[in-house]
Amino acid sequence: TFIIASGGKGGKGNIHFSTSRIQTPRKSTPGKPGEKLHLNLELKVIADVGLIGYPNAGKSTLLKTITQANPKIANYPFTTLHPNLGIFRRFNKEVIIADIPGIIEGAAEGVGLGNQFLRHISRTNILLFLIEPTLDELDNTYETFQKLCHELEKYNANLLNEKKVIVAINKVDLLNEQQEDQLSHIFKNQKIIRISCFLRKGIEEL
Repeated sequence: TFIIASGGKGGKGNIHFSTSRIQTPRKSTPGKPGEKLHLNLELKVIADVGLIGYPNAGKSTLLKTITQANPKIANYPFTTLHPNLGIFRRFNKEVIIADIPGIIEGAAEGVGLGNQFLRHISRTNILLFLIEPTLDELDNTYETFQKLCHELEKYNANLLNEKKVIVAINKVDLLNEQQEDQLSHIFKNQKIIRISCFLRKGIEEL
């Protein structure tokens, strides 16, 4: 606890000047005013898990699938304009999950919604990367993950070392068996969890 502004000091009222002879004196002293400040406060969302991914990666859908949150969902960029919070309850525990919007290439320099939401990531314990596979050029899926990591490192160079990182590949219902095998090869140095909110595939593992 710390003091931002000191309060004032009240003056002495007539009770301080009363005597046995004069019970209601007409006397008092002025008080001293407190400090007056205009402050700009910045709120950082506190969550256990921060959902990281490009717009339309399915973050809001995943949040709705595993929690009781009801975020706005649509098929266009920047549907989410502020962090959505959901609470996942299991095994007598509550896990707060924050959908961090607006992280695209250049966000650390103010592109798109800018870095106004990157600050919330610093208050999470786990970073859950949600990656949408690039169907026409599957190799670009890993590049998407690298670009997101690079954007976070530009904001805070130590961020990825300080947090536990989980990588989930979303919308795997759109992939055939050969593409899934290719995905395993592309992410051979990174453990991934394959999920589909549509089929609820991989949700229990996640």
